[in-house]
Amino acid sequence: MDTRLLDLLVCPVTKGHLEYRRESQELFSRSAKLAYPVQDGIPVLLESFARPLTDAELGL
Repeated sequence: MDTRLLDLLVCPVTKGHLEYRRESQELFSRSAKLAYPVQDGIPVLLESFARPLTDAELGL
């Protein structure tokens, strides 16, 4: 994922920072505790497509 694009994207729920996880092809929003998929290099920033993050994934 292009780092310039990542700098422009925010979580649609909280408007907070997103962290890209290459191994899972997801954008993590720690503030919303959601992971948004990246499909074919395109972020899908819809809450209905996001999955909840576990405490382990959040490092809690």
